[in-house]
Amino acid sequence: MALNWEFTGGSTELDEDEKLGLRAGWITRRAQLDELEHHNIELGKQWAFARTRKPGALLTEAFVKRLHKAMYDEVWNWAGEFRRTEKNIGVDPVRIATDLRQLLDDARFWVEHATYLPDEITIRVKHRLVCVHCFSNGNGRHSRLFADLLVKSLGQPLFTWGARTDPPDVRDRYFKALRQADRGEIQPLIDFVRS
Repeated sequence: MALNWEFTGGSTELDEDEKLGLRAGWITRRAQLDELEHHNIELGKQWAFARTRKPGALLTEAFVKRLHKAMYDEVWNWAGEFRRTEKNIGVDPVRIATDLRQLLDDARFWVEHATYLPDEITIRVKHRLVCVHCFSNGNGRHSRLFADLLVKSLGQPLFTWGARTDPPDVRDRYFKALRQADRGEIQPLIDFVRS
């Protein structure tokens, strides 16, 4: 895929904090960063779907990190490494490894004992992965790709992520479903990913 680095004058400049850890130091605008991330995520998807994996192979800290690295290694120096700073979302950085390990242990149990249906297992994992917020950037996109890989490994079709919804409503419906999941109501998010 050829990248197009020509941008119109309305592109937002990146601030100095946004440039930290950026591999491509020549990038100065948000549109350039978005395009480079999109390109790298597509490469990460190709890598991720190139081989069949069983759920147990996905439900490891090593795979969580490796997937993030595959999605962002051309963009960020810290791709695939747990964040070390506080964010407005996510657990304290010192708890990331422990909380992720607990999530992955829970998920392996759910799969082994068929505690929930495959879609629900997957969405519970996706939601908690975002809540832990392992990385400095890209957690939502990472968790969605992780969810697609997990649901596929459980023998189900990939999620549509609201593709059958009117485009202006998709983002609003997604965030509403996420807020409901934050309150413990997981079904709206399950319904959304199949809509």
